[in-house]
Amino acid sequence: MSARHRHQAALLAGAALASLSFAQAYAAEPASAAADGPEVELEAVIVTAERRAAPLQDVPLSIASVSGEALADSNFRVVTDLQYLVPGVQFDTTNGSAFQIRGVGSTSWDYSNEKSVSLVVDDVVMDAQRDNGLLGLTDIAQIDVLKGPQGTLFGKNATSGVIAVTTAQPDFGGVSAKGEVSYGERADRAASVTVNAPLGEELALRVSVFAQGQEGPGRYTVLDRPFNSFEDYGYRAKLLFRPNDRVEVTYAHDYGHHWDNNNRTTVGGGSAAFTALQIANGVTPSLTNDDSADSHKGRSESSSWGHSLRGEVQIGRDTLTSVTAYRDTRFTGVGPGNFAPTDKWAFVPFNEGALKTWKFSQELRWASPTGGFVEYLGGLFYNRLDQDATQIQWVTFGVPLVTPAGTPLTSYFTTTGVVGDPGNAVRYRTTNISTAAFGQLKFNLTPRLTASLGARYTRDDNSQGIDFFWMDPVPFTGVPVTFTPTGRAPLQTYGQVEGENISYRISGQYRLSDDAMAYATYATGYKPGGAAFVGNNYSPYGDETVESLEVGVKSELFDRRVRLNLDLFRSEFTDFQTSLLTFVPGNPVSVIAVGNAGGLRSQGAEASFAWRVTPSLTVDGGLTYLDAEFTDYVYNATTDYSGTALSNAPKWQGAVGLDYDGEIGSNLRLRASFDYAYRSKVWSQIGERPDTEVPGFGMANGRVSLSPVNSDFEFGVYGRNLFDEYFSTAFEQYSTMSLTHRISRDAHRTVGVFARYAF
Repeated sequence: MSARHRHQAALLAGAALASLSFAQAYAAEPASAAADGPEVELEAVIVTAERRAAPLQDVPLSIASVSGEALADSNFRVVTDLQYLVPGVQFDTTNGSAFQIRGVGSTSWDYSNEKSVSLVVDDVVMDAQRDNGLLGLTDIAQIDVLKGPQGTLFGKNATSGVIAVTTAQPDFGGVSAKGEVSYGERADRAASVTVNAPLGEELALRVSVFAQGQEGPGRYTVLDRPFNSFEDYGYRAKLLFRPNDRVEVTYAHDYGHHWDNNNRTTVGGGSAAFTALQIANGVTPSLTNDDSADSHKGRSESSSWGHSLRGEVQIGRDTLTSVTAYRDTRFTGVGPGNFAPTDKWAFVPFNEGALKTWKFSQELRWASPTGGFVEYLGGLFYNRLDQDATQIQWVTFGVPLVTPAGTPLTSYFTTTGVVGDPGNAVRYRTTNISTAAFGQLKFNLTPRLTASLGARYTRDDNSQGIDFFWMDPVPFTGVPVTFTPTGRAPLQTYGQVEGENISYRISGQYRLSDDAMAYATYATGYKPGGAAFVGNNYSPYGDETVESLEVGVKSELFDRRVRLNLDLFRSEFTDFQTSLLTFVPGNPVSVIAVGNAGGLRSQGAEASFAWRVTPSLTVDGGLTYLDAEFTDYVYNATTDYSGTALSNAPKWQGAVGLDYDGEIGSNLRLRASFDYAYRSKVWSQIGERPDTEVPGFGMANGRVSLSPVNSDFEFGVYGRNLFDEYFSTAFEQYSTMSLTHRISRDAHRTVGVFARYAF
């Protein structure tokens, strides 16, 4: 049976199982459903998609919500793993990495480029490169994925969607603590502790700490070290001040540190001599190759920390909310590109970058109470992000770093230097400033009919400068060396792009019954242009805009035991900001050019469901069909990408999960969860090149635990990728040397044990 047919069979079997269970439940007890009453109702999901707390079923928008408990039971460790839990969400690992929603996202090394999908943690937009404000998924209350343009009410004009993370708040209910440890294959380990403590009647403190990591499945064969390993650790502290029932202030501080040594590995297409050299050193290029014969290790290491102050004051019947935030990030990336021992062959032996970011933001919101004929919300927003990046790329074009006689190489080329300048390294300094005013009016026209109108005025000022400097090579090369620059000096060393826009959102919803609602939403969005440099040349790009229409139905059936939501969507982008791998004269490896594609369309259908089968068993899932392609993208006189698919945009994406929590006999509690996610094939580069096609794949995960009834202790086993299905995340051509692929630790099965304790 082919892999494709196995996935289809798995999804059909899951659907059949759910349907059979559904039929049995209602055939066996048609008269008892009502008698079961509230104990088998689905719990209401509360979201803040419109900057107010409201039931998910009452919001005219496609939203996927994942609870903190579901995250913990999924066995996933980082926020990027949402792509395996929420259909319609993807994470692109190429070109700087970024989220995509409904196939649309921006990946770019250009520091002035805004993200199409905003990651928002506790009302703070995480817009800096290499800072998502959330390394570990510890003590998370909820994650909401808002699909489609969200620029009207959220802190940045996200043209594709928002991932909103809410961490747990301190509470005054008493001292409590919880902890979890786990250990599995390839030293897969995680530990976390959370403590909550009231500090009198007006203050409460909550602190969470975590550490996690895993050895990679691959090897640096020459160095005899694990390849594709990672380590994370960090903490979050929140202090809640509530002097009375009209004032609430929360101060939050977080810190996170990340390290990994992931890099590309070779697939094939290299010369016979280059391939033979790898094989002689323990690496056979293939579609399942996890190893590297490079004698220079790669790594990514970052530290980020932040402070935020969120205040909420009741003024009359209205509420004033203020969110002030500051964040700081330090990142170092080392990515050698040799794929062989450098005493035999070297291509890009020294490729290292460093990044520093500073960010300040302030948001004010004024909101009316809900329930009246008119509900209003308005606000102001300011965001400044400064980034300072340096890069060295010293290459040898195949010349080994040591001669046969053992003499070190003393002459290099530098792609981060230019003719006429003594520097061998490049520096980019970027400032992005965004200011906005926004508001929304909601009219409760009748008990069943509601209409909303929102708008946002945004002004952006993005600037970037480039210069070159000398970096002492001896700490890298071990000996003094000379450099020959490969690039021409830029004609312009500073650029600035300004823009302004008014985006808006119109929605209407009609309550078909007490448990069903139909809605339609029309929204526009905007993303500012950027001041980019490509191959040292100033290459700015323009604004991106989008118009989106979504219609849907949200319903709860069978005494709210079943929740079923359906929607259709269509988004049309104009001047979509896209990234393309291209070659610049003098540079041996491809660089990322950001430009505007004339037109892009993303359309499709989404369905999600949840079913409380019994008080102990819940089944949920979702399915997304996506048709995303360029409608107008003429790259040059000989290359037309119109009619081709977006990169990393699967046509089909689905997920199904089962969760059981019940007693066995009179003394034991059994908890079990299982989830399966599938995505169809994608292309990792635009143009649908056959060598960049990533086949479809599925992933199954599970968790089973036992604990004494009424006990605070839980012990169990977990597994990720239970069927051990191998997959690549992207394919890229690395210069003329080889086709390479990016790999994931989750492409291998991991099984382990865990223990939890709480009081």
